[in-house]
Amino acid sequence: MRASDAHTSTFGSGYGSTDDESFIAKYGARCHCGEVRYEVRADPVDAKICHCRACQVLHGAPMQWAAIFHKRDVRFTAGVEHLRFYNSRLNRGERIAPCKVACGLCGSLIADEGRNMWLAFPVLFDFGTPPLVPEAFKPTCHIFYNMRVMEIVDALPKWSGHRNTSTLL
Repeated sequence: MRASDAHTSTFGSGYGSTDDESFIAKYGARCHCGEVRYEVRADPVDAKICHCRACQVLHGAPMQWAAIFHKRDVRFTAGVEHLRFYNSRLNRGERIAPCKVACGLCGSLIADEGRNMWLAFPVLFDFGTPPLVPEAFKPTCHIFYNMRVMEIVDALPKWSGHRNTSTLL
C-alpha cells in the first residue's frame, strides 16, 4: 500500500480509492498551493449557484458555484492530511457533515461535504488554458436566490431555497 493510499482510505469508505483500478479519472482538481489534489471519474450530477448567507460569508463572495458528485466518484490523490473542516450550522471546526472542506496550508475552500454528495468548486478543476468549462459543470439554477446581494441576469431558474422544494421566483 502506498502512503497516499493510507491517507485516502482514512478519508472515508464512501469515496473512491487510489488502489481501485476501475477508477478512471475524468477531471482533476487541486487547492491553490497544490498540496491537496483529488480526481473525479464522472460528470457532475448537477451544478448550482448558491446565494445563501453562509456561502456568501464563508466564501467572501456574493455566491458559490458548486458541481455535485456522488462521493464514490471522488478520490483524493494527495494532501488528505492537510484538510480542515468546518460545520457552519454547529459553528465547529470538525468533520460533521454537512461541512466545508479546505486546505489547511493555503486556506483554499475545496468543497462542501454533504451527507451523501461532494459539492466541488469548479474553479479548482483543470479545464485547460484557456479554461473551457464542460457543459456538465455549468450551473442549472440559482438556489436561495431570495438571499442574493446582487441581481444576476441570466436565463437560469431562481429558487427561494432548494430546487423543487421551495418557491420558484
